[in-house]
Amino acid sequence: MESIPSSAPTDAKASNPASPSHGASGAPLSAELEREIADAMADMSAAMDIGSPRAKPAPGAKPAIRGPRVIQGGREHRKGKVVSVGPSDIFIEFGPKELGVAPRAGWTDENLPKVGDELEVVIDRFEPDESLFLCSAPGAVQKADWEMLTPGQVVEARVTGVNKGGLELEVAHHRAFMPASQVDVHHVADLSVYVGQKMACEVQRIDRTGRGNIVLSRRNILEQQRAETASKLKEQLKEGDVRDGVVRKLMPFGAFVDLGGIDGLLHISDMSYERVNKPEDVVKEGQQVTVKVLKINWDEKRLSLGLKQVQGDPFQKAAEAIAAGAEVSGRVTKIMDFGAFVEVAPGVEGLVHISELDWKRVGKVSDVVRQDQVVKVKVLEVDPGKRRVSLSIKQTTEPPAGPAGRPGRGESRSIDDIKKETPEFRRLREKFMQQQKAKGPLKGGF
Repeated sequence: MESIPSSAPTDAKASNPASPSHGASGAPLSAELEREIADAMADMSAAMDIGSPRAKPAPGAKPAIRGPRVIQGGREHRKGKVVSVGPSDIFIEFGPKELGVAPRAGWTDENLPKVGDELEVVIDRFEPDESLFLCSAPGAVQKADWEMLTPGQVVEARVTGVNKGGLELEVAHHRAFMPASQVDVHHVADLSVYVGQKMACEVQRIDRTGRGNIVLSRRNILEQQRAETASKLKEQLKEGDVRDGVVRKLMPFGAFVDLGGIDGLLHISDMSYERVNKPEDVVKEGQQVTVKVLKINWDEKRLSLGLKQVQGDPFQKAAEAIAAGAEVSGRVTKIMDFGAFVEVAPGVEGLVHISELDWKRVGKVSDVVRQDQVVKVKVLEVDPGKRRVSLSIKQTTEPPAGPAGRPGRGESRSIDDIKKETPEFRRLREKFMQQQKAKGPLKGGF
């Protein structure tokens, strides 16, 4: 705990508490002078109780603050009563004739104190000309002073360089070091982006012997800020919200996105309506993305996010533009035993069944089409409910003609054509009926 210099009131008569209670002639002093000396002695006693030196205070020194003191990180914390809240300053009263002022910018509009509230502030220094204690909000960054640096103190440092272990900084005109693991809550691949920046840091260790090594950390400050933000975000976040985030880490099954204090999982199946083989094909670490909150389970600490849900469903758009009977061009994306998938629009694939590849019989799909080939297809059916598109390649060409102009074996005939009775069809039917009568009724067995 540090001690602070104290002084008696600035009154000229009370500034000399060591003067005798009687004049040079031994005559008793007046009652008014006795009271002034008593008040000055009481101030000195109060200063001694809080650890101040017993020596006579220097003119203009910081007066003693009555009441208990709390030292945190080398800074004195005091509680007082808010007496005024102005556009730029907040005035706090600590006691009789003890007034402090703090910048209003240290508090947000949400937690701005009101007149009459009890407020805790940090004493930065005393301004004797105005008899005011200059204060700041707890946690605010203070200007570093080499003699006053202590572990746990939050100071502002400037990044001057990068080495293989972390950052090189300057604080209080001394060199300092910050390990790479203490720069951020996440791994930072390129630390050179911080060179020239000023950042709030916490003093981890200080060695005033030898070269005066100083070790700083930024991670603890960021974790505290994230915890406060996460607490507020949990109260505000709900399913269906659309939020901006940053991709922090890629995994084989998806990516973790930081929404500003809370990490959510963007599964690979929710990245795109197209087939995604690897998450890095869609997003990169450090990329800014806009995602939709799909599911929240705070008990299991799970937050599911979706990227494709905010980009619009290309299938619905294509379903409106592609109608049955239309002929379009597409790219073969996948070959299966039963047919081939063809992409007819971004994110929209249709199936060409093996029976719709050619008019003739097809043994292997790869005998007709190959991967990434651009083909012309005809849309047979679009089912938005099942997200299915049926395509045909053979129906984009004319069916081959058989002998004597008759339809070939590969030609598909309509049901109406099949049902038409021709003389040949009647003769065949009568022949079949006569054969059945000759054989008699059908019997089972061998």
